[in-house]
Amino acid sequence: QVQVVESGGGLVQAGGSLRLSCAASGRTFSIYRMGWFRQAPGKEREFVAHIIWKIGSTTYADSVRGRFTISRDTAKNTIYLQMNSLKLEDTAVYYCAAREGWSAHGMVPYDYEYWGQGTQVTVSS
Repeated sequence: QVQVVESGGGLVQAGGSLRLSCAASGRTFSIYRMGWFRQAPGKEREFVAHIIWKIGSTTYADSVRGRFTISRDTAKNTIYLQMNSLKLEDTAVYYCAAREGWSAHGMVPYDYEYWGQGTQVTVSS
């Protein structure tokens, strides 16, 4: 069993930056992949970024590539999402997710077993 808890959301002006954190606990040694998803009102949950825990390789959605950076701190069992050059369309609830076993893709919600409760990011003009 793995638990993940997000933090760091808030209100930021367009063009600004924000860093989200997600702390994992439980069977953290078994985590294969952790990722970030987001969901805006009336829209489906969409992939943002993920990281392979063991090797640190990353994947990004086209909409955030070059602006967002996902990283990990293995000692703290924590991943981060550094969000720069924020846009109004980045406004959403951001969710941290983890998968305990291997999977090939990691860009769809059903690829993850464990989810945090979300943290709100609001970008204002």
